[in-house]
Amino acid sequence: MRYHSQSVSYWYFAVAMCLFGLQLVFGLLAASKYLGPDPLINILSFDKIKAIHTNLLLVWVLAGFMGATYYVVPEESRGEIYSTKLAYLQLVAWTLMGVTAVVGYMFGWTAGNKLLEQPLALKIVIVIVMLMFLYNILMTIKQAGRWTVTEGVLVAGLALAALLYLPALLEFDNYTVAIFYRWWTIHLWVEGVWEMIQGGLLAYLLIRLSGADREVMEKWLYVIVGLVFLAGIIGTAHHYYWIGVPYYWLPIGGFFSALEPMALLGMAMFAYFAMRRSGLSHPNALAVHWTIGSAVFTVFGAGLLGLAHTLPNVNRWTHGTMVTAMHGHGAFFGGYAMIVMALITYALPNLTNDRKVEGSSIGYWAFWLQIAGMFGMVLSFGTAGIGQVYLERILGLGYLDTQLKLQVHFLMLIATATLFTIGAGLFIWDFFRSPPKVGIELVDIVPAPAAP
Repeated sequence: MRYHSQSVSYWYFAVAMCLFGLQLVFGLLAASKYLGPDPLINILSFDKIKAIHTNLLLVWVLAGFMGATYYVVPEESRGEIYSTKLAYLQLVAWTLMGVTAVVGYMFGWTAGNKLLEQPLALKIVIVIVMLMFLYNILMTIKQAGRWTVTEGVLVAGLALAALLYLPALLEFDNYTVAIFYRWWTIHLWVEGVWEMIQGGLLAYLLIRLSGADREVMEKWLYVIVGLVFLAGIIGTAHHYYWIGVPYYWLPIGGFFSALEPMALLGMAMFAYFAMRRSGLSHPNALAVHWTIGSAVFTVFGAGLLGLAHTLPNVNRWTHGTMVTAMHGHGAFFGGYAMIVMALITYALPNLTNDRKVEGSSIGYWAFWLQIAGMFGMVLSFGTAGIGQVYLERILGLGYLDTQLKLQVHFLMLIATATLFTIGAGLFIWDFFRSPPKVGIELVDIVPAPAAP
């Protein structure tokens, strides 16, 4: 069944799509600066554009996670959202915070801590918004009197994301100490609890798209969460290699970094076995594409590309180079952007008017262009990074001289990023071309085919 209050999700998704589009604009601007000359250097320098690009990613993905949760929890708990007014108030506060942060970065209003550049006032707003969100969700579950493992993992991931944001409120005069505690938020988000959120959303989608048994799916979810906690949390150590911590962090970080892809591989196997049972026969085939794509691209971007450069003997050369950007772009797209777009694709036929359940040709073009574009971007970053390591860190060539010799890779990057942007633009246009339903009636969702 669907519930009236699920319509809140549409507006979260709408904000996420607007911020996604804005992120792409700043991403292309950042890539173009590698080619020079830069006429905007005195207005929008690279450091400002990069801060805006990365922070927009965090804001729109979290908006997508929150919208997805407001769609999933009512179905899982079989009850209306506790307070739609609170949900809308939360969305307004979140959007204003994100816009204020972007404008602030343009004028140098920043805390200066990479990926946690938000000034303290905005960080307090983030904490308040997350508390509002968790209160609303937990009261929804309490009011309904029913909860499932799937939504439990999803909500636990979001609750831990809020908890692990608290170290970001601390300020240190010593930059090394600040970096040490920064990873308690950044790493434990993107290589820990966000994977729990992805796993919860993946389980929800697979149960509905594959017709697989809930009990079997939730057992897979336990395995994934266990691997995330085992490898992801202790794997924070692989960020401690070069900041003055005791030597024993090298073998610990190296070992658990090598284990981290196991959770991602488990997630991909989880998706494969579920969909094999149904034969990919659910009417919403486009949502199936995004769901399976998220699981597979996560293994590639976060798993294989992460393992390729996080071990100590390799990371000593690749840290802070384009190889890091290679891993980061592939991991965030596969793990988090794609799962948000999967949930949006699944939910939109129920949230908007005149939209076919099976999707449109525009939707498929958006999917394949983004896949091809991101794959090309990953290759461009990777080849540029290998060249950078060799020229700059082995031969000792200066940074600027190295950048001049990598121009062909940056041209490839802009070309493939443009391809990705076209695909993302088609997805955003496809999202907004159907108006939202004003009054949503309770209807039965099209069931997934029974497993043979």
